[in-house]
Amino acid sequence: MDSLTQIVLGGAVGELVAGKKLGNRAVLWGAVAGTIPDLDVFLRAFYHPIEAALVHRGFSHSLLFAVLVSPILGWIFNRISKSHHGFWLWTHLFFWGIVTHPILDMFTNYGTQFFWPLDARITFNSVFVIDPLYTLPFMGLLIWAMRLDRSSKKRRRVNAVGLIYSTSYLLLGLFIKWYVWNNTVSYMKEHHPEVKRIMVTPMPFTSFYWYILAETDNEFIVAYRSIFNREMDEKPRVINRGALRIDSLRWQGRSQNQNLHLVTNDYCWLKNRGDTLWAYDLRFGFTGKFTDMRIDQPLMGYQMVLRNELIVGSKSFRGVDWEAVDFKTYLKYVLGLR
Repeated sequence: MDSLTQIVLGGAVGELVAGKKLGNRAVLWGAVAGTIPDLDVFLRAFYHPIEAALVHRGFSHSLLFAVLVSPILGWIFNRISKSHHGFWLWTHLFFWGIVTHPILDMFTNYGTQFFWPLDARITFNSVFVIDPLYTLPFMGLLIWAMRLDRSSKKRRRVNAVGLIYSTSYLLLGLFIKWYVWNNTVSYMKEHHPEVKRIMVTPMPFTSFYWYILAETDNEFIVAYRSIFNREMDEKPRVINRGALRIDSLRWQGRSQNQNLHLVTNDYCWLKNRGDTLWAYDLRFGFTGKFTDMRIDQPLMGYQMVLRNELIVGSKSFRGVDWEAVDFKTYLKYVLGLR
């Protein structure tokens, strides 16, 4: 999830663990603990762009990391506070602040390597990385709790309501995904029986509008679904994959083919345009619904420089031209009005 959401979750967990003894300092240090796993982003500069995507949400998002780091921070803060609150209180605060970060990230598209050093990434793929309906009410309840006396039962109740709300929202996302998934499987069996794999994931900023990606041997099938509609919003788009595949790529230096398989989960669409090769990660969708179809291109991927059919340079790209974004029209898609 985004940094603000992780700060809110960490703060609420800190309040739950130590708010009665530390007051708002528990919220502060819980928020700090909730941001620690994402410090791995500073390692990206030392890796190839494709490898960097694998490093993020790796070791620092693991259960082992939380177990190792929490006692160290607990010892440090116990010394700083002159043992007024105890080693175990600080250790618990940092452990739960750190470990809930990757647990929350499991609900997003990319997931986390929670059981590092095992390679598998755990992802439920049921909430977008930025979702105001998750974050803003949760944040409002935490701020309310912080304004109450630390010994107040109402403070603990308000914070508990925030944690119950946030957990319930995640469970709602899983239920909606189950509904969309079953509906999609039935649709594909009827209209595209050749489909080998299906992925469904929330569209940006909402759990009520979903992006559907299916794969055959030679095609990708892209569709959208608002839960306010009974059926697919429109006829799915069929993309010819072409003849180019990851294993046919040739690199100057170390091959990144295996990493590209892992990063994109093989939902990779390769397009060769002169001296530039585009490797689109289709799991993250297209920009069309944000721009009222004025610009409809893959949202994320890698741009590679070719020289004599050899890849000599790479960089990641992501994002959308914000000047072209039409949120009013996007909201209509979310509500099933388009």
